[in-house]
Amino acid sequence: MGLTIALIIFSGLLLLLVLMHKGKGGGLSDMFGGGMQSSVGGSSVAERNLDRITVVVGLIWFAVIVALGIMIKS
Repeated sequence: MGLTIALIIFSGLLLLLVLMHKGKGGGLSDMFGGGMQSSVGGSSVAERNLDRITVVVGLIWFAVIVALGIMIKS
């Protein structure tokens, strides 16, 4: 039960973190206004920290999925 709740929380957090990233251009983000220049975008330090946080949350999300799979299998 606890891992299921953790999966829901980390899934939502990962979704929010991915949506916070700036679009790199040329893809679907341009179609929906992601390619427009914005003064809201932070410095490169903030972007690097966002990248690191996203990777860490993604790894935790993956570990929770693997743990749930192992629990269901046994």
